[in-house]
Amino acid sequence: MMHLIIGGSGSGKSEYGETLMMRERQGRRIYLATMRPLDEEGEARVERHRAMRRGKGFETIECYGRVNSLMIPAESSVLLECLGNLTMNLFYSGEGKEEDMAQILTDDILDLKKRTKTLMIITNDIFSDGLFYGVETEAYRAVLGQVNKNLAREADWVTEVVYGIPVKIK
Repeated sequence: MMHLIIGGSGSGKSEYGETLMMRERQGRRIYLATMRPLDEEGEARVERHRAMRRGKGFETIECYGRVNSLMIPAESSVLLECLGNLTMNLFYSGEGKEEDMAQILTDDILDLKKRTKTLMIITNDIFSDGLFYGVETEAYRAVLGQVNKNLAREADWVTEVVYGIPVKIK
């Protein structure tokens, strides 16, 4: 089962995903943390998320690159937090061509889905403000947007979290 959870910054999408994951009673709960903290603000954000999941029974795996080689125990439930960071990590890694990145990420995540009981993916809505951010940022947004579309098509569930309220899309 794959559930894609999308929302803007501060929407409550991470809390919602963690709450759903807490309902998984069998198997291991793995929190796949993808944010590479590069400054004090990033460190604070990572620490806030660690505090949010403290005592909830998650095993944390920090993954700043591709997820295709991760050793995930069978029948595990995985919360991938978050696709925006994972995309950014690949985008700025110099690995592969920009035009191939959306497919690489999609394939990696669909492979991860096959190897888990439940896969919940937190992703960002960074597309609603109508602003232009420059060529490089727009290229990143295009990759993330394509991966979001690809995964939404394949997901069993898609939920948008708006002001802490989950809205079922699919």
